[in-house]
Amino acid sequence: MRKLYPAIKPYVTHSLAVDAPHILYVEECGNPSGIPVVFLHGGPGAGCDPAHRRFFDPEIYRIVLFDQRGSGRSRPHAALEGNNTEALIADIERIREHLEIESWAVFGGSWGSTLGLLYAQAHPERVSGLILRGIFLCRPSDIHWFYQDGASHVFPDYWQDFIEPIPADERGNLLQAYYQRLSGDDELARMATAKAWSKWEARCASLKPSADLVSHLSEPHTALSMARIECHYFMHDSFLQPNQILDNIDQIRHIPATIIHGRYDMVCPVEQAFDLKNAWPDAVLTVVADAGHSAFEPGIVDALLSATQSLGASLA
Repeated sequence: MRKLYPAIKPYVTHSLAVDAPHILYVEECGNPSGIPVVFLHGGPGAGCDPAHRRFFDPEIYRIVLFDQRGSGRSRPHAALEGNNTEALIADIERIREHLEIESWAVFGGSWGSTLGLLYAQAHPERVSGLILRGIFLCRPSDIHWFYQDGASHVFPDYWQDFIEPIPADERGNLLQAYYQRLSGDDELARMATAKAWSKWEARCASLKPSADLVSHLSEPHTALSMARIECHYFMHDSFLQPNQILDNIDQIRHIPATIIHGRYDMVCPVEQAFDLKNAWPDAVLTVVADAGHSAFEPGIVDALLSATQSLGASLA
């Protein structure tokens, strides 16, 4: 089974000012003359991690990673102002232009798969290939499954911890209840709900419990941006039209695409990958039999590395 490539460091970093007040952290790794690929992290709000560089052969790829608005090392941290899907799509294009890249491969998981599909639909001529993991179509039913009624039946113990910060009379609309606290002025309530939100997601994200993942997503800096920004997006239907992604598949049918999804994904159930595949028969779907949602489960890592190697060979 394939393992991640060795750890690497960026050969250059950028601070790219976009719409005020946002300044994006951007880094480039690998081969400056290699095949350009952009990594789109999840959340929204989770930010990039050094391990994300390791899905790509650094001798073959020019690897571009960036923290989306309000995430990671981008500034201001956890900011909701001007933070919406259209703006993120525009940011990807600004980064491409700033780096003078003609076209690039797009690699994204979870919310990164959402954003990758939307970017490709907006700028199909700029995308040489797509590698998408843990498909998240961002439909109301997909949000409802994880934040109101669905995954709660699989993880009832974790669910009790998720709903604990919310009074019983507000639990009929948990998104609304969380949003009031995450976007409010009470700093203690904001941090408590951010940790509960992020811990719920981390606990459900892997087939086998991962203490490292729970620790990472519960860390205050990451928890605050992920919880605030995710809740902000989901309260606004992710700033999308109903069924927007599937209704616009014709824009990207010609782009080579690999879809990778864990059979036991409880954050984004595998049904979403099949819905995408049914709308896009030419896309290649791999269902990993012994995995959940996390990109770092062994079977998911193996499938993702196979995909980056295959795409690199085809684009070389």
